[in-house]
Amino acid sequence: MSVLTSPRGKVEVVHCRRTESQDIYCIKNLIRKFTQKLFGRLNIIYLLEKANLAVTLCNDKEEIMAQATFVDYPNWNISSQDNWVSVFRELDPEIPCTPLNTLFMHLFVAVDEYSVGCCREIIRAVFKAVPELHFIFLIVPSYMSLGSTLITVFEQVGNIPSLMYDEDFAVHICCRENHYPQLHIRNARVEDHDDLMPIFLRHDTILKETYGEYFLAELIEAQDEENHAVVCEVEGVAVGFMSVCSRVNMQLLHECFDLGPFHGLCVPHPDDVLQPPPELSTEGSEDAKLSSSSHSFLKIAEEPQEQVIPETMESIQKEVIEEAPAEEMSSTVRSGNASELEDTEKFSQQSSVGDTDYCISSLSLGSLSLPEESSSFRPIYKGASDAFCIQLFCIEEKYEARSLDFMNFVFSLFPDKNYCIISLPHLTPEFVLIQNFVKIVPFNNCTLEQDLYVFHRAGLLKSIKIRLASLSDTPGVENLVSTLMLNKSILEDLKQYNEAHRDPDIEYIRSHYNIEDFIYFSHHQREEHGHLYHFALNPIFRHYTKFFLKEILRLSYKSCLYYPVYPQSREDKFQSSYAHSLTSALHYLVPVRPRRQIVYPLEKLGINAPSKAVSKDALGYALNHTNRKLTLEPKITVNAKIVVVGASSVGISFLETLVFCSHLKFSNLTLISTHGLPGKRLLGTEQRKFLASDHCFNDKDYALMSLCSWVNVVVGRMTAIDRVAKHVVVSKEEIVLYDHLILCTGQQYQVPCPTGADISQHLTNREIPSSGKQRYTDQVPGNHFTLNDEEDCSKALRWIRNNPTVTEGNVIVYGNTIDTYTTVETLLNLGVRGGYIHLVQPPHTSTITCINNYSVERAVEDALRAAGVAIYRDALLAQWNDGQFPDPIHSACFTTPTKPFRLPCSMFFSFCEKNVDYETFKALNDACLVYDGRLVIDTNFHTNDIAIRAAGSLTKFSNKYYSNEWTHSSFNSKEIGFQLAAAMLNLFDPTLEPVTEPPADLDRLIPMYKGAKIQGGILPGSYHYLHIAKPAIPTPLEVQMAQPNFGSEIVTGNAKNGTYFRIHIDKYKMVETITCLSKEPFPVSNYIRLFGQHEQLLNNLCARYEDKLIPDLYSYFMEPWCMALFHDRFIDLRKELRQILTSREEEDLPSIEQLAHQIEDEEINLKEKPRKYLKRVFQETIYKGLVEKSILDYLQYNHYHLPMYAWPGII
Repeated sequence: MSVLTSPRGKVEVVHCRRTESQDIYCIKNLIRKFTQKLFGRLNIIYLLEKANLAVTLCNDKEEIMAQATFVDYPNWNISSQDNWVSVFRELDPEIPCTPLNTLFMHLFVAVDEYSVGCCREIIRAVFKAVPELHFIFLIVPSYMSLGSTLITVFEQVGNIPSLMYDEDFAVHICCRENHYPQLHIRNARVEDHDDLMPIFLRHDTILKETYGEYFLAELIEAQDEENHAVVCEVEGVAVGFMSVCSRVNMQLLHECFDLGPFHGLCVPHPDDVLQPPPELSTEGSEDAKLSSSSHSFLKIAEEPQEQVIPETMESIQKEVIEEAPAEEMSSTVRSGNASELEDTEKFSQQSSVGDTDYCISSLSLGSLSLPEESSSFRPIYKGASDAFCIQLFCIEEKYEARSLDFMNFVFSLFPDKNYCIISLPHLTPEFVLIQNFVKIVPFNNCTLEQDLYVFHRAGLLKSIKIRLASLSDTPGVENLVSTLMLNKSILEDLKQYNEAHRDPDIEYIRSHYNIEDFIYFSHHQREEHGHLYHFALNPIFRHYTKFFLKEILRLSYKSCLYYPVYPQSREDKFQSSYAHSLTSALHYLVPVRPRRQIVYPLEKLGINAPSKAVSKDALGYALNHTNRKLTLEPKITVNAKIVVVGASSVGISFLETLVFCSHLKFSNLTLISTHGLPGKRLLGTEQRKFLASDHCFNDKDYALMSLCSWVNVVVGRMTAIDRVAKHVVVSKEEIVLYDHLILCTGQQYQVPCPTGADISQHLTNREIPSSGKQRYTDQVPGNHFTLNDEEDCSKALRWIRNNPTVTEGNVIVYGNTIDTYTTVETLLNLGVRGGYIHLVQPPHTSTITCINNYSVERAVEDALRAAGVAIYRDALLAQWNDGQFPDPIHSACFTTPTKPFRLPCSMFFSFCEKNVDYETFKALNDACLVYDGRLVIDTNFHTNDIAIRAAGSLTKFSNKYYSNEWTHSSFNSKEIGFQLAAAMLNLFDPTLEPVTEPPADLDRLIPMYKGAKIQGGILPGSYHYLHIAKPAIPTPLEVQMAQPNFGSEIVTGNAKNGTYFRIHIDKYKMVETITCLSKEPFPVSNYIRLFGQHEQLLNNLCARYEDKLIPDLYSYFMEPWCMALFHDRFIDLRKELRQILTSREEEDLPSIEQLAHQIEDEEINLKEKPRKYLKRVFQETIYKGLVEKSILDYLQYNHYHLPMYAWPGII
């Protein structure tokens, strides 16, 4: 913050921030006639959309004091945006302006009284925010003076004619050195000690406590040819310090980090071994194994004095301003449409450093290859070390934006070295200096707790040119991408670059992705949207990626770039982050959330249906995006190791929420899962699934997220947790470190444990001693299946197809969950005759059935009998194979309340009650996490270990809440995952308001989530089933309907005929439950949107039903009028309308909400019914017009989704 003083002595405390859309109204009020003469008549929204940087200056009351907008090309059309450099070089050859170091001011407004101080503050903030920036140009008509404000920071350098206007324009310049100059760097002297120690001690006292009060003076005195200490000074005072050393433990680095892209940080040598010998097998270990240990630290330098590195190699700062190096090589995605998967290799070229200009062709984009450890081979480097290390670094926070100024000087101290390296504890925020370094990918067996960063001497070059590619660039591009996956695709696209014109399908993108979270779509022309196909960049220039993207937009006259990531399934292999190739620019783009789509009755809509570009069912892909506004937008890097155990819906929802936080970059997300990420489409196009669905995620949802682009995947099962060392043991041998552990393993069907009863003795269930919940410990038979996920279902499906005799053998389905019904239907669909299927249901543990609707249950049972499926009730599994060796199962014996029975068996499906997997339980119990039937958590998801959180059906609330009947199982899993992520974001996101502790009495209440609980699937009889209900303690339907506050129900059709549709309306006239049973498929996603809506929104549903105007709810909800209800932004319209009715739109009139409260409190004496009174007030005041306008604006803005609605002006 800064303090501004007006000429009259008034004082304002001000701070700078990025301009936001809500600032536009205030900005317009600050525009004067003089402003329009200087900058022209401007559309402020359009200007902000196309600006690279827009800065707003606010006071401590958040009132706007000033605003300035900067773009990377001149205003007033004095030159084309792709060719301004030559024009300005002709104007004054002494000014070394380039696209990298120059911006143009397109607007400046300020409160008149503080305008001079505001202008200086904004200019200083801009130079601080963009370290590469050296010049800001201002172009105004030559006959205009700058006025008393801008003249204080700009000076004229000449005149330039306009391309469009018949007049000259004056060019003024503002240089960095007058506002936020580069720092002077020199060798440190002992007398700098007194200036530097306060900076060190302000943030850390470890060095002083360890090495004494004068450790810094001793370090400065110990300088020699291999050790140097340098300082940066301002007005003779040292404000920053860096200690560097040329002795580097290269052997340790080669063992722990993949340094192939940098030739091992060694000088090339003829004896280097860079390729594996031909006889070495290239078959690697499993894709997703991760291994790390926490018992070692990184010692880069070899002298004893340099062991201070682990504690001191961190920045002294409080803010993270710029995006930091990503682990670009730790996750992968597929680029473009190419399907080739070549052996992953790496950049290994050495870049010569000289005075020549570096020229990067604007090829569009490319894919960096990823260092998959496909073999045990490691390159051997014989050359001398080509790197020096930073041992100690600190700088005054006020000057940290100029940290890179150190690098030119320290490289001059080691003229024979090309690389500078630094190691940091991984939780160190990536400060300004480190944001220019490349983060190195560790090997899977790395035992170090620190991250390694590398900077190449060539990264200091500022004379980089970016231009459109030409045919003459082909040899250079071939050399650049020769070691990359998809290099053939890149070269083929380059070959037809001038012939092919492939703009993105922008109508499809707008309608299927929330691109309007980042842009005002109407202010971007169709030709301004660009499709990113390839992006290849030598890693030593990685910190110029944003500049490269900015130049692509400028040179190609684009304002937006889109990069799609297509899914790629891998059958018979675990899906891991190595499944695809990756563009090195991915972490500089923002992931765009997909939009939920309406399922349209296209035939019924006819010509009023949306265009094919909107309604087509194209191959889903994850979309990444950047635009002009984002090119200089910083991201906050979160290096904390967040490990999620379990790919349940809760875990996936948690990861999805973190990944789509566009202003944060989580570089260390890891998922531990038995089968990796879900969504591999293992069942192909099989319509019928073995398991019922909770409709949280489907295969297309996984494709649209592309979590493999952002999340490291460890395939295996958690077998232990070491809370002291903070690591998870996977499959009893591999170790995964964590800072935050998230347990979302859920519950699974377990192998049933036979009671062992001898049915020859004709025992009944009562005569069998209760043995509690025993765990099956013998060998699991090969033809026994417990289905918990898609992998298990795929395995069962393969077994059936590989054993044709199964269709003629007896199949036993054991359990009483809804999955038993969906499995029976799948078996029937696969050709198994109903007479060979035995549905055996154990005794119910509750009075509530899995369907809890008598009409539906009767229809399903009738269908089972019609198919010939035998149903056995209240049967307990007694023995397999009459107590003999159970593998494979040939027969199964059961006891009942009456007499036992024996069934032949060729395949056994078990769907007994779900429980926590034993290995998971043992890991939790051995780690001394409180377990009481389930893992105990509080209302903030914490276990008894502050670093371990848990969610989902694995958990239960602590007994102190006295709510044992409520667990996470009672709620929507996707919502639970979202709330878990929201709780975690408070730790990492500085833009969030600090969380206030709840009052003591509220701390004992459990949270109640509102999302609907959903289950659905295809039941026997080919019935499509869907049940949507609010979270509640399970209660039989008959008991619910007997309650006085039940409300009403609307039922059409008949369950047996497959036309059943039931809606439960609660006492507040809200849709509380929906149950569908149909012979025909129906739009599930549409019906889910009906939950929680008021019946009047559904076109007065209750009144129409009572008047017998709704014979069929399926047809009713296919009518054109209801399409808006299914729209993803309808909820926003509802919030907007509510905002209108709750706000006072007229000063002398209370809001509609206030009127309703006054009526309820009997403060108004009415001569008419309250509803009639409110309706009359609504129609006679401004509210009716505002509501109508809001609705019409909504329909018009979303017309591409809702063309079936008419609005004024279309006829």
